[in-house]
Amino acid sequence: MRDMSTKSFISLILLLLLQCSTYQIVLSTHHSTREALEIIIGGGGGGDDDAPSPDTSQNCPPPPPPPCPPPPAPMLRPSPPPPAPMLRPSPPPPAPMLRPSLPPPAPMQPPSPRPPTQTRLERAREVILEFKKRIKYDPMNIIQTWQPGRNVCDYTGFKCVFLHEFQQGGVYAVLFNGYQFDGPNLGVDNFLDKLEDVSLIHANSNKFKGTINDLSHQTRLYEIDLSNNKYTGEFPKSIFSATNLIYLDIRYNQLSGYVPPEIFIMNLLVLFVNDNNFEQKLPDALGSTPAAFLTLDGNRFTGPIPKSIGNTSNTLLEVLFLNNTLSGCLPYEIGLLKHTRVFDVSRNYLTGPIPQSFACLAGMKYLVLSYNQFYGTVPELVCKLPLLMKLTLCNNYFTQVGPECMKLVRSKVLDVSNNCILGLPNQRSPEECARFFNQPRTCPDSNMNFIPCKGKAAYLESNAVLESVPRFQSPVNYPALSPKPN
Repeated sequence: MRDMSTKSFISLILLLLLQCSTYQIVLSTHHSTREALEIIIGGGGGGDDDAPSPDTSQNCPPPPPPPCPPPPAPMLRPSPPPPAPMLRPSPPPPAPMLRPSLPPPAPMQPPSPRPPTQTRLERAREVILEFKKRIKYDPMNIIQTWQPGRNVCDYTGFKCVFLHEFQQGGVYAVLFNGYQFDGPNLGVDNFLDKLEDVSLIHANSNKFKGTINDLSHQTRLYEIDLSNNKYTGEFPKSIFSATNLIYLDIRYNQLSGYVPPEIFIMNLLVLFVNDNNFEQKLPDALGSTPAAFLTLDGNRFTGPIPKSIGNTSNTLLEVLFLNNTLSGCLPYEIGLLKHTRVFDVSRNYLTGPIPQSFACLAGMKYLVLSYNQFYGTVPELVCKLPLLMKLTLCNNYFTQVGPECMKLVRSKVLDVSNNCILGLPNQRSPEECARFFNQPRTCPDSNMNFIPCKGKAAYLESNAVLESVPRFQSPVNYPALSPKPN
């Protein structure tokens, strides 16, 4: 049993050796087959003791010859091992930050020439040539002198001056008076506000219309005369943005609404808003104006003249309220206007006596109260004003003049025609005077007889007041003053 197992094991070993083709078994002819097998079984004779010899006395059959080895297997190329999985290589460590070396400086190039800067006169010329395109009616051929290649200082209607601040010339004056320019929506908008150096614009008697743009950046603008044009709508409030303005003349246009009180706070020397369609009560702000020349006539101003007018005593030289619808009595504060030389309230609905304070109008030359409803005695002290050249009291209801006033009547300084003065020619009829005085009339001001300059004005010290002259007291039935006997 053991021998059979041994043989099977040996056969298996031999078969494996043949398949791998790495060993070749050679049976030595000098040893028996059994010895060869014993060598293989015993480990090849490597030990010190010899293996025991088998028992040969038994008559065993010879071993079968070894089987023929199978034909060698064809040499097969070993299959390559499977590829190792692709591993993403770890990124190399970041290189140390190195400060980039600066490129070598570029060679110095000459600076490119700057485009030439326009002068102030050149900029003004561009504005004027744009304005020229808007003029469609030029009966005096003024704009023919406005040519692109010509010096703007030679343009008709413009004046230039050297500006030390900028060391160059600039256009300082626009003088369009009487040129009669016209065109669709032609006005000073987008023109006056773009002439950066203009100080004055006198453009009366044209046909300008439209609006007036903001003028806040026109720091040199001092005078605006747009009178006798075609401006309509409300008072142009953009005027307030011209904070350095001292002369404003917008008379003889078609402006309407009201005159903002703020205009009387502006630092104006001249304010002419006459002959428009303004309609309002005269504001108390009137007394805040620093203007020396104030003209409000030809509108629809209503109510009394505000008492605040006395606050203008140090500045007001001439004031015209004529051709409005003013009413009430004259405030005694008018007598405080010691420097005023022209005062005209003609053609209104004012009434009452002339305040005695008018005797303090030391600088008065032209005092015009005609075409109202004044009455009473013409104050003798008024007729003694030292500079008086014209005292116009016609078309009222005065009833008496004294000797000083009669001197002025004879010299034609005083006009008292068409009143109710007995004994003088060219007076109202007795019936007309009677109708007037039959209506009760009073002035609530208790200061009508107050003379604020009394004791200060030398011309008042000559005692020319005739206290004995009887005074007409109204209301009185006028027939008693008729030249006809009762």
